[in-house]
Amino acid sequence: MILRAAAEVIGRVGPAGLTLAAVADEVGLVPGTLVQRFGSKRGLLVALARQSAHEAEAHHERRRQGCPSPLEALLALAEESMALMNTPERFANHLAFLCMDLTDPQLHEHALAMHEAQRRAILALLDEAVAAGELRAGADTAALAESVQSLIAGTGLTWALDRRGTLPERLRRAVTTVLSPHISSKETS
Repeated sequence: MILRAAAEVIGRVGPAGLTLAAVADEVGLVPGTLVQRFGSKRGLLVALARQSAHEAEAHHERRRQGCPSPLEALLALAEESMALMNTPERFANHLAFLCMDLTDPQLHEHALAMHEAQRRAILALLDEAVAAGELRAGADTAALAESVQSLIAGTGLTWALDRRGTLPERLRRAVTTVLSPHISSKETS
């Protein structure tokens, strides 16, 4: 609950504007409680990064359970991975947190773990799609996974800049477009 509130506050004000008092307000606690638990704002940010990395490990299974098709699960995973960034301002604020991840070794460790978990989930879904006959046999799922993962991040940035449509619409269209040459003829008939 506290870490979810921290992510919400980051979305509104960015990591620079994040304070323990703002997070405490969000969850109805006194700031001292957060100081006792996390020690500092940095401690809270590290805990948030650690929890996000940990949750990313279970992301694939959660996504897969609710979708009848591996490709639908992949589209849902792409949308869910960007769900906190539903406005260009929120995207910018979370991007500022990513910039911290890139320069701080401890935060980077967790961001990298989250990135790798996302890639594994994408690859697993693409492999499932081949096995289910949704994608052509022999599709280079490793290369596709790398492309899809890059596409998700790039689509978010492009959408935040040009502000056309919604981010979920853009993600769905972009992922579908990159996968379309690999769709099995059984799926298109």
